[in-house]
Amino acid sequence: MTLYSVLFVCLGNICRSPMAEAAFSLEVKKRKLPVFVDSAGLGAWHVDQPPDPRTIHEVMKYGIDIRHYLGRQIQLQDFHDFTHIIGMDHKNIVQLKKLAPYDTDSKIKLLLDYIPNYQNEEISDPYYRNQDAFSRTWSQINEACHNLANYFEQQIS
Repeated sequence: MTLYSVLFVCLGNICRSPMAEAAFSLEVKKRKLPVFVDSAGLGAWHVDQPPDPRTIHEVMKYGIDIRHYLGRQIQLQDFHDFTHIIGMDHKNIVQLKKLAPYDTDSKIKLLLDYIPNYQNEEISDPYYRNQDAFSRTWSQINEACHNLANYFEQQIS
């Protein structure tokens, strides 16, 4: 039985949110947590497209294959279907709160809020940068997703 559901959101659903979906899905699987995981973008530019090749390359270095992931745009129903909606930066959060139906914005958080001493910090978009930026992005996301899994373990136990 799935108790919780997490939707990771970034601008286009081809860089940060697919990384977060991959990292957190791995944590959920390892720990056998009853959490459904997905990702989406705020914009529709990359609907039905795979993640950026640099994202795929970075995640593959850790043995995770996300070539089958396809981008999608967030829908109003997502605010009702997911218990947690997690954005990557402040612009994502502002847009999510504008889209959120009444009384659903409390489930919207920044991903780095799950790393001590990084609350209210952003994961910057690596899209216009080099592969090193994708590596740094993965490192931040992976640590935050590990801590997010710790949070869910505490909630469930």
